[in-house]
Amino acid sequence: MSNVDVFMWEFLGTTILCLLGNGSVAAVVLKNSYSHGTGGDWIIIVLGWGFGVFAGASIAAPSGAHINPAVSLAVAISGGIPWSTLPVYWAAQMLGGIAGASLCWAAFKLQFDNMDDNSGTRGIFCTTPFVKGLPWNMATEVIATFVLVFFILTNPQANGALSYGAVTFVIITIGFGLGGPTGYAVNPARDLGPRIAYWFLPIKGKAGPDWSYSWVPVFGPLLGAALAAGLGLLVM
Repeated sequence: MSNVDVFMWEFLGTTILCLLGNGSVAAVVLKNSYSHGTGGDWIIIVLGWGFGVFAGASIAAPSGAHINPAVSLAVAISGGIPWSTLPVYWAAQMLGGIAGASLCWAAFKLQFDNMDDNSGTRGIFCTTPFVKGLPWNMATEVIATFVLVFFILTNPQANGALSYGAVTFVIITIGFGLGGPTGYAVNPARDLGPRIAYWFLPIKGKAGPDWSYSWVPVFGPLLGAALAAGLGLLVM
């Protein structure tokens, strides 16, 4: 597969992932939305991101359905893709994250405009720890991503047989089991891409993008993925 094809599929898959994932958060956070105030917000968000992974991965199947720089790094470490293609995967995924978040904003434009206070809407786009303590926030992201990536690397048959359904349920389980402390990025593109989009989108009264935290959901998942790939090389 050419680098152009890899870029196209990874961009499209990550765009859909972030459109649906960010959209599930917007649906419960923004007023004048049918989902707002119905209860079970965290369940809606976790399921939205989980099935967003299913949709995005299914679309990006021709390129390996990474839709996550951490997964691409782990696959490269494991010898699944040439290192020379890693920048292509990462660029496509990051731009897809920006595009998906921007489409989410467009879909909910009227809801954003009708909010009395948009200072709390950053969480629609990117993660914020419930209790900020960078070393421990980092540890949470490392652990959560390790679980995800180690499953992907050690269970390729299950992933293929269930057409990405297996990864979907792992993502959902991570959301319920490990998502509470940080909002579980486990994917640099799904956090930094939408964070950049939030920074430049014309949302009245918004807060800042919190760049001081932005490195945690990037380097935490990458480190967790590298550790998972390293262990995979030892045991497989």
